Amino acid sequence: MTYKVIWFDFGGVLSPPIDELFNIYQTRTGIPAAALKDVMTQVATDMGLAMLSPIENALISEAEWGAALRQCLHTHYPNIDTSKAKLENFGEQWFSNVSPNQDMVDEFIRLKEAGYQVGILTNNVVEWEPYWKAMLGLDDIADFIIDSCKERRRKPEPEFFYLAEKQTGYAPSQMLLIDDLKINCEAASSRGWGTVHFKETEQALLDLKKQLNSGKKDEYRVA
Repeated sequence: MTYKVIWFDFGGVLSPPIDELFNIYQTRTGIPAAALKDVMTQVATDMGLAMLSPIENALISEAEWGAALRQCLHTHYPNIDTSKAKLENFGEQWFSNVSPNQDMVDEFIRLKEAGYQVGILTNNVVEWEPYWKAMLGLDDIADFIIDSCKERRRKPEPEFFYLAEKQTGYAPSQMLLIDDLKINCEAASSRGWGTVHFKETEQALLDLKKQLNSGKKDEYRVA
């Protein structure tokens, strides 16, 4: 099958690994990564949602979410000092001075130059858009950017993948997703998409090469 559109996840693929970002944030704020993940989960669970769904589906604002995180930290981790954390303006602090995964950004550009259409399929947050887009610098290169917070649905929901198909006009079998979450790859695969489960950069590039070179575009080669 010839793939027409190659979709890149943002967090953990075009960005540094998510655990690395949590560790950076811990260094900046003093909030242990495990505690932060825990309260993110608790805030979402109280709403009957998955960990980041409240803000990735734009159900609450960044400020409301950050205030809920702070309250949850004070309740469940009273010994943690949150004074250095700008939780109500989370994105600015989270993305500050963070560099992208440049090898994957370069791959995005190479694929575009090789004749593929390229897109970003991301679960993301309204207020974070200026930071992550500036970090990547791919706005003028991407053919498509589909963001959960604008669509009020997210990976791995089937409807989110349908939106991508509808926007491009291509069949599921002509799509390929690179994502660091297995559940998202499984959801895409169940619709007939090709997938590359990103675990680390070298592996992902090799798997991508195998996928693309097994199709019709034999002129493409990963550098």
